[in-house]
Amino acid sequence: MVIPKTERGAEGAVRKLLLSMLLLGGLIHPLLAHADSALLVEEPYGPFGGAVPTGHAAIYLPHVCAATPTELRRCNPGELGVVISRYRHVGGRDWLAIPLLPYLYAVDRIADVPVFASPETVRSLRAEYRRAHLRNIVPDAPGGGIPKGDWTELLGSSYIRQIYVFHFETTAEQDEKLIATLNSRNNRSHFNLFYRNCADFSGKVVDFYYPGATRRSLSADLGITTPKQLAKSLAKYGKHHERLDLTTAVIPQVPGSVERSHTPHGVVETLLKSKKYAIPLAPLAVIHPFFAAGVVVTYFFSGRFVPPKSSEVLSDPEQVQLLAQRYAGAVPDGREIAVGTGISAEQLQSGCIQDRVGLQARRISCFVNTPGL
Repeated sequence: MVIPKTERGAEGAVRKLLLSMLLLGGLIHPLLAHADSALLVEEPYGPFGGAVPTGHAAIYLPHVCAATPTELRRCNPGELGVVISRYRHVGGRDWLAIPLLPYLYAVDRIADVPVFASPETVRSLRAEYRRAHLRNIVPDAPGGGIPKGDWTELLGSSYIRQIYVFHFETTAEQDEKLIATLNSRNNRSHFNLFYRNCADFSGKVVDFYYPGATRRSLSADLGITTPKQLAKSLAKYGKHHERLDLTTAVIPQVPGSVERSHTPHGVVETLLKSKKYAIPLAPLAVIHPFFAAGVVVTYFFSGRFVPPKSSEVLSDPEQVQLLAQRYAGAVPDGREIAVGTGISAEQLQSGCIQDRVGLQARRISCFVNTPGL
């Protein structure tokens, strides 16, 4: 049966009208109109994590990339953004930005992530990536060897920690302002564990997008900013500000023989749960029972916080990459390709659907006729 040209023209007009309505209604992939960010709360590990079990905080920016670890720019198509945080004694810098996959797995390709990670494997992957990409920030040791220091915190975080992801909506304009602000400021390290730590930096970035979203807790943390307090205050803020659209996920520690990380604590929680602090403080509790009672009450009413049980668990690194691709607006493999990623109106074949993927991010997807699929 031959379809008259008039009918084919009408069909094309309907397709174009449908696409126009989606565009005007703001129902296309949200990354075109919005941006995304995520607070990463990372579990403590090792001897230092046992002594100070507050963990680490960082910010994932899916639409912000790095010209260098100390200079930010907008991402190009296909890039997955950076993780940015404050570190102690790394290149003399206040903050450093590392692409997402190297930050999590110390590799550039998800196919290179080991299924089982031993300490030797992690050291090798970190050393190889440093030599290829970070020598300007972390130079070789005398004699050309691997340098010592905290630079290892920049790479392969998922091998040593479980990570909790608190995703929230932002805008492209806010990303542009953040890039300009951080690039223009003096990026020299003044790290202090008590008032200029990684959580202080991450909290300021969150507050840059949503002023007042995070705050310190005098009762739960004695005024010290902790990653757990950031997550708690952000979750509380999200309950009263729907535009934050806060969603959560968990990136488990990669299986292997590397020592397992453990749950992050606040300051008061550490005093109560850690024997190395609780036992020395026991005599003080006898002498000042009201002080001891106050600490316990503070913990039960303001010190406890755990991520929602509904958090999505991204147990496979490929799941992490797929989610990052969708946040960054990259085209994932497969037949389902999001509107706004370069697919022309003529390719639309059977309409569009709206759903939520990954960390419950909204998405409009269309089924397209792509050769070879």
